Amino acid sequence: MTEKEKMISGQAYDPSDKELVRARLRARKLMQEIAAIPMDKERQRKHFFKELFAETGKNFYIENRFTCDYGFNIYWGENAYANFDCIILDAAPVYIGKNVMMAPGVKLLTATHPLEFEARNSGIEFAKPIRIGDNVWIGGGVIVNPGVTIGNNSVIGSGSVVVKDIPENVVAVGNPCRVLKNIDNP
Repeated sequence: MTEKEKMISGQAYDPSDKELVRARLRARKLMQEIAAIPMDKERQRKHFFKELFAETGKNFYIENRFTCDYGFNIYWGENAYANFDCIILDAAPVYIGKNVMMAPGVKLLTATHPLEFEARNSGIEFAKPIRIGDNVWIGGGVIVNPGVTIGNNSVIGSGSVVVKDIPENVVAVGNPCRVLKNIDNP
């Protein structure tokens, strides 16, 4: 198995692998090109995001200063929106549903490290996928940790740190993020 295959499958991998380094550099180059395109040139920006991501919907919008590790692990849904300074560390797949709204400063972080210091100091990493359901609203400054799924139609309050799965149709807030109330969606 290549280091890239290990990374995507959730196994321990070496991020200094030449293929992974090249992939991160490619993503950074594309992000620089996207950042240089005027915001009123939406069609041109979408072209580069479609080249960067594994998949996108036809309609979507991402504000500037978007950052990711690789891009090839991001599946961006129809009508999904990210406000300023969105960061996605996509060592594992990140699935963003339809009609998702992300406020400024949202961070989706799939990468993680061993807890034992000797293993951690070796440089080996692993990653767990993140899944954001349809019609989700994620408030400003939210951090979503590795392996988390957020259910359809839910709202995550600003500043929350999501460390475990959040069910559908709820408002969840805090650090750690907890369900505050149900949403009576029709």
